[in-house]
Amino acid sequence: MARRSRLRDRWTAAGGEAALVSRPANVRYLTGWSAPGAVLLLGVDGHDTLLSPAVPVTDGRTGPPCSTGDLHRTVLPGDAPDPAVAAAELAASRAGTELLAVEEHDLTVARHRALAAAAPRLRLADLGRAVEQQRLVKDEEELAALRVAAEITDHALGELLESILVGRTERHLALELERRLMDHGADGLAFPTCVGTGRNSGLPGHRPGDRRVEEGDFLSVRLGARYRGYRCQVGRTFVIGPAPADWQIELYELVFAAQRAGREALLPGTEYREIDRAARQPLEAAGYGDFLEAGTGHGVGLEIGEDPRLSPAAMGKLDACVPVTVEPGVHLPGRGGVRIDDTLVVRPQADGGPELLTITTKELLAL
Repeated sequence: MARRSRLRDRWTAAGGEAALVSRPANVRYLTGWSAPGAVLLLGVDGHDTLLSPAVPVTDGRTGPPCSTGDLHRTVLPGDAPDPAVAAAELAASRAGTELLAVEEHDLTVARHRALAAAAPRLRLADLGRAVEQQRLVKDEEELAALRVAAEITDHALGELLESILVGRTERHLALELERRLMDHGADGLAFPTCVGTGRNSGLPGHRPGDRRVEEGDFLSVRLGARYRGYRCQVGRTFVIGPAPADWQIELYELVFAAQRAGREALLPGTEYREIDRAARQPLEAAGYGDFLEAGTGHGVGLEIGEDPRLSPAAMGKLDACVPVTVEPGVHLPGRGGVRIDDTLVVRPQADGGPELLTITTKELLAL
């Protein structure tokens, strides 16, 4: 596979030899298969092995064949050791292999020690976040999956807005959104659905509870579908009742202006922290700086919250075909708040600028 070849070329050019990939999303990216506990051993000579426990893979698949050209699959028996340990032993058995790169950021101390004990003649090095860096720029197949995930999410949210909301609990609404995601073809949830009403609205990561929707509330929702492994995110805020209060209109317009500024700044070559600054500045200027989160966006793909990070301290510049969220929000303790989240793909201005994947209206609707 081209993805494995690119990684191997980069690693061997830096003096590396065999590499062990253990982070699940990275294994999925490099092999196209997702099996719980599976690891990938990349060989110097292009002989790659996927080692997995004897359990079915996820996403409704039955698993890859035993051999697909340059990828060999080994299903370990139930009494076998940790697949990562088995991979280290396999690497040590190959002539000429003296160095094994591992994803230290994914390994526990105990697992790292187990690898060293299983293959004492190998030197362990850190592969770092080489796979995550390669995953930043998405190909057309990946972007197509993200578009479908976004379409499913928009459909689920749009249907909820057509239903009666007053009197229903946050938990009930979250469950309904999740059911609608699955009804429209999602493989699963991109992340736990967040629904907040009244004083809970605008809280990042709020876990839906038993509070019921009341007239005059802000209602904020944050949800996303997973499709073929790829995840999107959308967040919206609405008002319950015939018309929003003046303070709700003011706060919403400020967050909307901040979110629009962040979206418009998404161009190739722009520094990550400049995107964050564009989305943060309108809210800080209005006196809401103390209510902002550490970041105003992040990458999406096989994971929610992957690289890049859009925050004041983030280092790096955007590339084209990188999908990210722009999601400034303000929560006022005891009153509630506003969240507006979109998933977009970075595109150059010559191609029309950022491609908006999540198209549910951002108008302040009174429901």
